[in-house]
Amino acid sequence: MYEKEKQQIINCALKLDKYGLIALSGGNVSQRMPDGNILITPSGMIYGDMVAEDVLLVDESGTVQEGTRKVSVDTIALCYIYRHMPKVNAVIHTHQPFATGLGLVSNQIDCDLTTIANAVKGDVPVAPYSSAASEDMGVKVVDYIGNKLAVVLKNHGVVSVGKDLKEALYAAVYLEEGAKTQYIAQTAGGKISKLTPEQVQDAVKIFESYGQPKDEGMQ
Repeated sequence: MYEKEKQQIINCALKLDKYGLIALSGGNVSQRMPDGNILITPSGMIYGDMVAEDVLLVDESGTVQEGTRKVSVDTIALCYIYRHMPKVNAVIHTHQPFATGLGLVSNQIDCDLTTIANAVKGDVPVAPYSSAASEDMGVKVVDYIGNKLAVVLKNHGVVSVGKDLKEALYAAVYLEEGAKTQYIAQTAGGKISKLTPEQVQDAVKIFESYGQPKDEGMQ
């Protein structure tokens, strides 16, 4: 069941690897299906070694409906997110170094770049620490993400969300690009140029019509 979607999840994970947001088997990728069940990558497998049948199908409580692999340790947190964010259909968790690193020294990644505005929709909140493999991780995401498409989990990593895999992927990748640029600016010293709230909203709106019609970017 859902063979095409399972392969899309693997393709998404490989893009995360390509852009340096994960290493080896770190993080996870998941997607809500029309029947309410959730596809999720398995625990501890290197993404380049995965095939479609390795991706598991679970219900909203985390009970495996299809698949023989051990489910991700973060399943309990991911299911909490899906249950409490009904408009979210894709969740990506990474340990991306620049955004996670900025989260160690601040409680917010400011939206000082159009790329962050485009893909994340504004300032990125940093949530207090929550352990992997705990429902608290999902609770922190829901409590702190607000209307943004990504949140940093302090001392842990990043969770991005979207209406589909593409939106969640863009949020994760462009957040990392923006965090890297901000790190460069901070280490260079001097006053960082700020976007006005109006400029941020303009950038958000511009990105809503970005891309080609019927672009299925996760193929």
